[in-house]
Amino acid sequence: MTAPKGKLSKAGAGVKPARVKQDADFIFHELTRSICPECKQVIDAQIIIRENKVYMRKRCPSHGWFEGIISSDAEMYVDSVKFNKPGTIPLEFSTEVKDGCPLDCGLCPEHKQHICLGLIEVNTACNLNCPVCFANAGIGFSLTLKQVEGMLDRFVETEGDPEVIQFSGGEPTIHPQLLDMIQAAQDRGIRQVMVNTNGVRIARDDRFLEQLARLNPVIYFQFDGLRPETYLTIRGEDLLETKLKALDRLHEAGLDAVIVAAIERDVNVDEVGALVEFGLEHPAVRGAVFQPVTHVGRHIPFDPMQRVTIPDVIHGIVDQTGGKFVLEDFVPVPCCFPTCQVNSYVFVDGEKIVPLPRMLDVDQYLDYITNRALPKVPDAAVIKQALEGLWSASAVAGTEKTAGQFQCACGPGQELGYELSHLKDHIFQIAIKDFMDAYTFNVKQVMKCCVGILVPDGRIIPFCAYNSVGYRETIREEMIRSQTTAQAPNLKP
Repeated sequence: MTAPKGKLSKAGAGVKPARVKQDADFIFHELTRSICPECKQVIDAQIIIRENKVYMRKRCPSHGWFEGIISSDAEMYVDSVKFNKPGTIPLEFSTEVKDGCPLDCGLCPEHKQHICLGLIEVNTACNLNCPVCFANAGIGFSLTLKQVEGMLDRFVETEGDPEVIQFSGGEPTIHPQLLDMIQAAQDRGIRQVMVNTNGVRIARDDRFLEQLARLNPVIYFQFDGLRPETYLTIRGEDLLETKLKALDRLHEAGLDAVIVAAIERDVNVDEVGALVEFGLEHPAVRGAVFQPVTHVGRHIPFDPMQRVTIPDVIHGIVDQTGGKFVLEDFVPVPCCFPTCQVNSYVFVDGEKIVPLPRMLDVDQYLDYITNRALPKVPDAAVIKQALEGLWSASAVAGTEKTAGQFQCACGPGQELGYELSHLKDHIFQIAIKDFMDAYTFNVKQVMKCCVGILVPDGRIIPFCAYNSVGYRETIREEMIRSQTTAQAPNLKP
């Protein structure tokens, strides 16, 4: 017998309606450590996947919750783990483990990788005042030649046979002793020396360019786009003609260049394909590096949920180059954490353009997790070693070493038809490097970083830790204070 409408039966009296559990709208991928974007305190962070995108979510006890996008393609992000190569331990460490990563940088014994690429910021001054500048260039300090020589010596001690040193700033070309510093690096047997520059002095100073050409470093050339408005937004003035003039002069001087573009949302993401095609055609350019803007130092207003990530650049290149590239042409770099950088290489012979991953299955050699067996082909171990050299932060476009590795990687039966001295002009590198800021900072990645900032006290600090955790500001203050003290007159009582 049922109860009358509007009334509960005696058995059902007081029973609450059943509640229905709901699934979260995200996948919890992993737990790591990060920092608070406000106070830089080290805190736990969740890596979550939502709608095929990867985000970092974290809570600071003092400043609350923060969330930022890490990757716009979750499948690409998760699949990259198989490219995680075992690290190579440096010969020496410079700091002890005391407070834990990332507070003991120097490197400490908990660091999982040696330094493939060492950076020396020779000054903080610059001849531009860019709205986007991770180094926050301006009044500060200028290293002496003696300091740089000491830093180079320490780099040799920790690495034994350092692969690459890059002189940066500020703007290194305005340092009066830059040429002597390049010579000092070469005198110590460092194989590849690079100069990171905006190109303004190269465009205007004949004598400096002539002296630079005699030393023959690779020019890591700031080149953000092919539209005046791109430079107005990122650099604060229209520098396009100056940039084009500098590249032409580099070619005339016989110097090789790698164009380096800072990529920002709603500014120049739509130019990445044009930049690759420009680089392929310009006689001075041996590669293109794309760096999604890292929001440290000076930067334009941004939304951490809309920042540019590596897949945005890859998809942009594929979509904007008329079929020249496919997604599979881009492979994670194993020496650092594989979500940090992606590389590709192209053989260029006139109108013929062939990405290296079309010549052989790169994945078979650089997959360290799901397929540890080498392919059964002649010289497989040699090919693997060559690919590891190419897919490394130490790979420098426009060098005979890179050309030789490319030729070796092609394997038996692949004749490219050029001697190494000429082949290097037919190998084009594309690299996409995503440096972390306070919204995306991941201790797991920093512990395997292989790009380090050399400082005068002998430490080598991982790049993203240097810029995000507070090392840059502290060291800058120390350098200014010591420089001011050294320059103060001796006052007698």
